[in-house]
Amino acid sequence: MNKLYIGNVSAEASEEDFETVFEQWKIPHSGPFLVKTGYAFVDCPDEKAAMKAIDILSGKVELHGKLIEVDYSVPKRLRSCKLQIRNIPPHMQWEVLDGMLAQYGTVESCEQVNTDTETAVVNVRYAAKDQARLSMEKLNGSMMENYALKVSYIPDETAVQEGPSAGGRRGFNARGPPRSGSPGLGARPKVQSDIPLRMLVPTQFVGAIIGKEGATIRNITKQTHSKYVNYCVRLKPMTLLSGEVFTEEIPLKILAHNNFVGRLIGKEGRNLKKIELDTGCKITISPLQDLTLYNPERTITLKGSIEACSRAEEEVMKKIRESYDSDMAAMNLQSNLIPGLNLNALGLFPGGGPGMGPSMPSVPPPGAHGGCPSFGGQPESETVHLFIPALAVGAIIGKQGQHIKQLSHFAGASIKIAPAEGLDPKQRMVIIVGPPEAQFKAQCRLFGKLKEENFFGPKEEVKLEAHIKVPSFAAGRVIGKGGKTVNELQNLTCAEVVVPRDQTPDENDQVIVKISGHFFACQLAQRKIQEILAQVRRQQQPKPSSGAQTPIPRRK
Repeated sequence: MNKLYIGNVSAEASEEDFETVFEQWKIPHSGPFLVKTGYAFVDCPDEKAAMKAIDILSGKVELHGKLIEVDYSVPKRLRSCKLQIRNIPPHMQWEVLDGMLAQYGTVESCEQVNTDTETAVVNVRYAAKDQARLSMEKLNGSMMENYALKVSYIPDETAVQEGPSAGGRRGFNARGPPRSGSPGLGARPKVQSDIPLRMLVPTQFVGAIIGKEGATIRNITKQTHSKYVNYCVRLKPMTLLSGEVFTEEIPLKILAHNNFVGRLIGKEGRNLKKIELDTGCKITISPLQDLTLYNPERTITLKGSIEACSRAEEEVMKKIRESYDSDMAAMNLQSNLIPGLNLNALGLFPGGGPGMGPSMPSVPPPGAHGGCPSFGGQPESETVHLFIPALAVGAIIGKQGQHIKQLSHFAGASIKIAPAEGLDPKQRMVIIVGPPEAQFKAQCRLFGKLKEENFFGPKEEVKLEAHIKVPSFAAGRVIGKGGKTVNELQNLTCAEVVVPRDQTPDENDQVIVKISGHFFACQLAQRKIQEILAQVRRQQQPKPSSGAQTPIPRRK
């Protein structure tokens, strides 16, 4: 891993020239320079020296009129799934980094590399080659808080042994060794990496599963090293409490949050068809019409032999857990951007994470109503205009307005449907007013409701357009010089962010910023734009003069 490739080398360059350059910059090397036509190789004694050479020399040092390029020397057969990302902003948090990496694929490990530099360095392994390649293409040279990220392949010794790797869904699987705080990144919180298998059990079998004084369930727990009943208990012939033997084939029924089912099914049903084909198990999923506001769960029914159901259950739960990990990574990214946001208390994903039960409790969680006290003060209220299909207005309002009232109470936000107007009769505007936590909750449930009510197809991701207003003098800050800031926003969030040109400011001297994308993309873009506006407001505040004193109120 410490062998370097030096490119863009002049034909006049010699081994002595490279010796001089490395000596000048105090970069150690452990062998002679192998100079070829247009390029060269050299070994460094350790990874620290290799990184120093890359950071100091690549694109910065000229040799015989040409700027040399320095990077790791990685044979094509070892360019697989492993990347090194350097020049990460020193105060960047793990959650933000996780969310950024998860945009391009399943991250199997992410380990910090100890360096002497102010910025941070991590080694990342993706589940598949194409994911690593996409991540490198998107991140290399991209700007993060005025730092240009540098991404390189590093040798993947497992590539030759394993052969092509199966691609996983975007998100995070099991992580590498725990990463501690460093000059580059904040301490990484413990992340739950699994969700339980939850099944529907026929009522007549409950006694047989529990056993006399709980003996059966204790034995199953002990044998399987699990906290939950193993599903095979329901599949094999059972003797009921009355002594009757039940030999009829019993389907395995798994509960899963609707948020995960679309990804389990896959595009055009490919994922589900593949599981059926590979396992020989028949799989059906309860219809969307069975969902309610208080029960957003679907029943996945598996029919077949014990062996077939066993294999199918493993594949189904693998997909669900991948979706869960992906959502947790995105949620952690949101919590980092909304100070004090308690995702577990939102009621969107009960049980401590997404997909663990009903998504809207009958009683709002603490801080859900009246201004979200969990922020440690009264955060500033925001107004967002979210555009939904006009045909969905009835579903959002509900019978006699009950749904929109419940949603408003749950989120702690004012939610109103604007009258039909404008040139697009297919869209209606929902006006949401509330602090950041309330915005997150209200918009999440609106996205979810549209999916539940079939306004988007089973294989279609819900993508909506949101408008926020910014002071006209701050629009340039959102765009950035030459569009740099808005481009970085789009790369980071995966949302489309547009500040229409030639806008006429409204009566409050404000202009519109348009944000389009799926829920987490829209939320991330909104939070980043609010950060920019907060910086602008701080800069606009007049600084107190050095001689000024705070007036003392006169006693009455």
